[in-house]
Amino acid sequence: MGFAVHVNMERCTGCNNCVVACPVDALELYTVDPATSEKVYKVKHGKSIVLDFKSELCAGCGVCVEACPYDVIKLVGRGSFPSAAKV
Repeated sequence: MGFAVHVNMERCTGCNNCVVACPVDALELYTVDPATSEKVYKVKHGKSIVLDFKSELCAGCGVCVEACPYDVIKLVGRGSFPSAAKV
C-alpha cells in the first residue's frame, strides 16, 4: 500500500457518510468486544463514533475523503506523512 488513511476520531461525528460511500467496504463504524468478539457500538448523541478501517480492502480511491462533510479523513501518499500536526 503506497498510501495511508488517517482519521481524526476526536472530530468524527459518526455520520456514516464515509462507510456508505466506500465502494470496497473498507470502513465500518464499530469496535469488537475482546471478551465476546461481538460488535459493540460506541455511541455519542445517537451516532456511532468508532471507525474500523480495513487496509487490506482499501483501494486508495479517496471516495471516503470526499464523502466526509467534516474533513476528518485524510489520504496520505508514501513519504508525505503528516508531521506533528493532528489530522
